[in-house]
Amino acid sequence: MELYTDRLYLRQLNVGDWGFFRDLHADPLVVQYVCDIPSETETREKFEARLPQWLPGSSHWLCLVIVNRHSGIPIGVTGLKRVPDENATAEVGYLLCAEHHGKGYGFESLQRVMAYARDTLGLTVLTAVVTDGNTSSCHLLEKCGFQFQQRNTNAYLLNGRMFDDLVYRHQMAEPSN
Repeated sequence: MELYTDRLYLRQLNVGDWGFFRDLHADPLVVQYVCDIPSETETREKFEARLPQWLPGSSHWLCLVIVNRHSGIPIGVTGLKRVPDENATAEVGYLLCAEHHGKGYGFESLQRVMAYARDTLGLTVLTAVVTDGNTSSCHLLEKCGFQFQQRNTNAYLLNGRMFDDLVYRHQMAEPSN
């Protein structure tokens, strides 16, 4: 599976991406609102859970490596995971290398994943969960048409502190065929 934008190429994660995936998850600037820096074993488990070929009915994350089309350099990951027991709903997520923050890559890649979810998968609702304090991610979701849905108080332990989860939702328009 491959998706393209003007600047980006999105392809499914493969075994050759281990070093990039490991380094992305070990960067404190990248994961500061996502998780405590995981051990290499934890990162390997997360990586391997995303390796199986993803098909529209899959229950695991569709993990796409975001590659700069001009340089060929990977700059992050994005993807989605179907929500169990909800026919046309998926959660979206993304992580970008710190040096690529603020360049519009998150917006561009999320827009493409949203179009794929709507036009190819026939999804009608997308959700995203953001740790309170991650204002950049909140702004990105709002720019992509997501609306704040609810706050789950003290939902997530991160670096020894409890944080609220902010839940966002996007009602998809009809597929554009």
